Amino acid sequence: DLFYRLNVVALKLPALAERREDIPLLVNHFLKKIATRYRKSVPSVAPDAMAAMVAAPWPGNVRQLENLLEQAVALSTTNVIPLSLIRSGLDDAQAPLVSFETARKSFERDYLVRILKLTAGNAAQAAQLAGRNRTEFYKLLQRHNLEPAMFKEDAEAAATSGVKTN
Repeated sequence: DLFYRLNVVALKLPALAERREDIPLLVNHFLKKIATRYRKSVPSVAPDAMAAMVAAPWPGNVRQLENLLEQAVALSTTNVIPLSLIRSGLDDAQAPLVSFETARKSFERDYLVRILKLTAGNAAQAAQLAGRNRTEFYKLLQRHNLEPAMFKEDAEAAATSGVKTN
């Protein structure tokens, strides 16, 4: 009963990908709306960034476009939104979502690699920076097949070649 009460007038609106000519108008509308909300001046969009938005597939339709622009306005350091921010936002939206466990393991491994590089493979110092006891830290390293010695060699090679590792 509720469905029929709400469905008095059914509007069929084509997907954003089917009406690409509307994208520049929508971009300008959303930029004004976002700028007003954040009390910023209305940014412009670099021509190559606009072309990328017109060519994008937009599986999330208009809401995806609005979210992308809000992210770009928040991250932009100039009054012109560059292609790099648009491309980054589109790539993030199209990246497959992995399980929480996979994301956690990936983050954990990346974190361990970074902290070992920072400490030039000094596991005791890395454990202290990570706020873990050494035994626990070594177990984490084993779980991710990481050897502190690998990072000592990287640091030594970089020192002899004059290249900074961080």
